[in-house]
Amino acid sequence: MEILNVQDLCKSYGKGEAKVDALKHVSFSLEKGEFAAVIGESGSGKTTLLNCIGALDTPTSGQILLDGQDLFSMKEEERTIFRRRSIGFIFQSFQLVSELNVEQNIIFPLLLDYRRPNQTDVEEILELLGLQDRRKHLPGQLSGGQQQRVAIGRALITRPRLILADEPTGNLDSRNSRDVIALLTSASRRYRQTILMITHNRNLTASVDRVFQVSDGILTDLGGTADEALS
Repeated sequence: MEILNVQDLCKSYGKGEAKVDALKHVSFSLEKGEFAAVIGESGSGKTTLLNCIGALDTPTSGQILLDGQDLFSMKEEERTIFRRRSIGFIFQSFQLVSELNVEQNIIFPLLLDYRRPNQTDVEEILELLGLQDRRKHLPGQLSGGQQQRVAIGRALITRPRLILADEPTGNLDSRNSRDVIALLTSASRRYRQTILMITHNRNLTASVDRVFQVSDGILTDLGGTADEALS
């Protein structure tokens, strides 16, 4: 089942001699439950791609279909609601609410949407993340790795159609980075959760299903892991 379809996506900034083409005719699709990574150097266009897919930025041209819905044919308010219910975000900087504890941070997206959390789902996610004994801790009482686990739980709780992970290990050491990738892989398998992750670290792509590379705004499908595709 196709969850994401990106067709001929272009994004440009500026005009005339100052014009920069950040994305050049990008096309690809993801199936339900697929865990894909986008690798690329800083400035390659990978973050722009993620922001357009997440409807945080507006493409210059092209089409993005999420579960058959055209993101940019919607009115702004409709798109905001659809994004909140259909896309989970995991950021490099965690972006947790400092005044809320672990459990409250995880259920926060549901409360924003005036939805009652299912406690069974909350307990299952806390168990998956190994945070049962930290559920009442504030973000400031957690390690960086634990904070990123909370961010993963927050992305999972709404059962979104797609999770977008923006350099989710960028602020973590190597051990915590491996743990985060293992948790994302587990979520993909356990919940058939579709995940698109951007990273500059090729070593973190060993367990994903597909790897894309962005270079100078052009997307290339490398197939399996980065090492396999480049060997």
